Amino acid sequence: MSSARVVWSRFKKNRLSVAAAIVVLLLALAAIAAPLISPYKYTSIDVNNVLSAPSLSHPLGTDELGRDVLARMIYGSRISLSVGFVAMGIAMFIGVIIGAIAGYYGGWIDSVLMRFVDIMLSFPTYILILAIIALLQPGIFIIMAVIGLTGWADVSRLVRAEFLTLKERDFVLAAKSSGAGNLRIIFRHILPNALSPVFVAATFGVAGAILIESSLSFLGIGVQPPTPSWGNILSSGKDYIETAWWLSVFPGLAILMTVLSYNLVGEGLRDALDPRLWQAERTSPD
Repeated sequence: MSSARVVWSRFKKNRLSVAAAIVVLLLALAAIAAPLISPYKYTSIDVNNVLSAPSLSHPLGTDELGRDVLARMIYGSRISLSVGFVAMGIAMFIGVIIGAIAGYYGGWIDSVLMRFVDIMLSFPTYILILAIIALLQPGIFIIMAVIGLTGWADVSRLVRAEFLTLKERDFVLAAKSSGAGNLRIIFRHILPNALSPVFVAATFGVAGAILIESSLSFLGIGVQPPTPSWGNILSSGKDYIETAWWLSVFPGLAILMTVLSYNLVGEGLRDALDPRLWQAERTSPD
């Protein structure tokens, strides 16, 4: 049985993770098809239905300007998911490159790079992000870049650990003896075998990036109105918590469900990709 089939076979045994993966897929489809499934434009204002409670015409109610909350949440999912994926893409790229170089070459290169990683990890991530955002003009691209540029350190340590283990394997020694260059060995032979923990870390990282973006937008230094995000929808609802509960409850539930789903998918992938569990299954009497 191929490795991919083994991973899928193990992953689908975790029903909670499978359910979470379905939720993640549905959220992605909703974000992609936002113009098709949204009942209104997110900028449309209905002055006759300001702070209207959930109804047939407005299933999740309206906000203080009469805008449909469901439409804004559907379009807001595009922002939240985009920030999560792009930020983690940046973090994965930087973390993989630094971790691969440190783990493969070792010596003083490893020491210098890992001390830099230690410095990055010594800063409180959220405080560092707040400080950088405060100095720059808030916006979605700035948020993506800042989260990505501050979230790579853990990934680099994971990749370094994998490289330290794999670079002494027979297939790497065979590649060296055949005259393969360092870059070819790193990216062709070792890196594909070191990506399992990276995939898991990326899944957890997307959830963390979504949470950070929502927090920044809630504080007013993230995605700026009128562009909707779950964080700024939630922020607008804090002033009407007693009279318009739906402005806080629905975006809060969306953030909770999304972050929880990505974390559950990450846990399922972690178990499915664990080679120790594969070995246990192979040696079991069944």
